[in-house]
Amino acid sequence: MAETDRAPSIPDDGLDGLRAEIARCRLCRDTPLKGASDRLPHEPRPVVVMSKKARILIAGQAPGLRVHETGLPFNDASGDRLRQWLNVDRATFYDPDRFAIVPMGFCFPGYDDKGSDLPPRRECAPKWRERVMAAMPQVELILAIGQYAQAFHLGDSRRKTMTETVRDWRSYFHSNSGPAIFALPHPSWRNTGWLKKNPWFTEELLPVLRRHVEMRL
Repeated sequence: MAETDRAPSIPDDGLDGLRAEIARCRLCRDTPLKGASDRLPHEPRPVVVMSKKARILIAGQAPGLRVHETGLPFNDASGDRLRQWLNVDRATFYDPDRFAIVPMGFCFPGYDDKGSDLPPRRECAPKWRERVMAAMPQVELILAIGQYAQAFHLGDSRRKTMTETVRDWRSYFHSNSGPAIFALPHPSWRNTGWLKKNPWFTEELLPVLRRHVEMRL
């Protein structure tokens, strides 16, 4: 494994017990919500970066195959694009004092019949997310990436489609309740066409996002 593919080293910060519980979790494999036929077909490998210092939380969807293999979140082309959006380098991105990275599903969910990543496992967020969020009260800014993170963090205030939700980013960001939230599309290459059709994302949202990320690093 290359040095750049190594998971960040995190000192004891009082979260080691919760990290160990998450690392042992086999809920989606052993007791799947939809029954034995829907069990995770491979050994789970939860990938989460929790922090007592990071003021920015990246709330993604679920790890892809490369992340599953390396144990390092956003260690793929999607991560490269996300870091470009945030205007940060890899060292900054993987510094747990700066970014917490907590997807909606902690483990790679596998592929569908068309070779696309399956949605985050439904067992994961109800089991863990409230505890993880409660363990990081210092978070000031949440990047809700994709429809599943937006459904959890925006609740009934999100719009009917992901595009409408992201387009209305100002209303969520300027909310006076809890951490500020940026609603973002997934940085996957599959969304390259979406980015071309929605130039306002690059022209209007990204400059504000970068400024507020820099303020909290």
